[in-house]
Amino acid sequence: MKIYVGNLSYSLGSDELRKLFEEYGTVSSAEVVYDRNTNRSRGFGFVEMPEEEEAASAIKGLNGKEINGRALNVNKARPRR
Repeated sequence: MKIYVGNLSYSLGSDELRKLFEEYGTVSSAEVVYDRNTNRSRGFGFVEMPEEEEAASAIKGLNGKEINGRALNVNKARPRR
């Protein structure tokens, strides 16, 4: 399942994002999205977890959790248009 993670601290990198989700299970990938021009975090990212149950548990456990002074917005990613 692909998971959207919003309201990330700009100092949080992909490795830290992966570690947050690994507490809930196996993580296939974790990427913070960066601005192409400034190479600065855009404040959101995506995590892929192969097990639906683990992904649902991560969403429930991390949505609204405060990390680096910001409450995360975590939910199932919507498909691209």
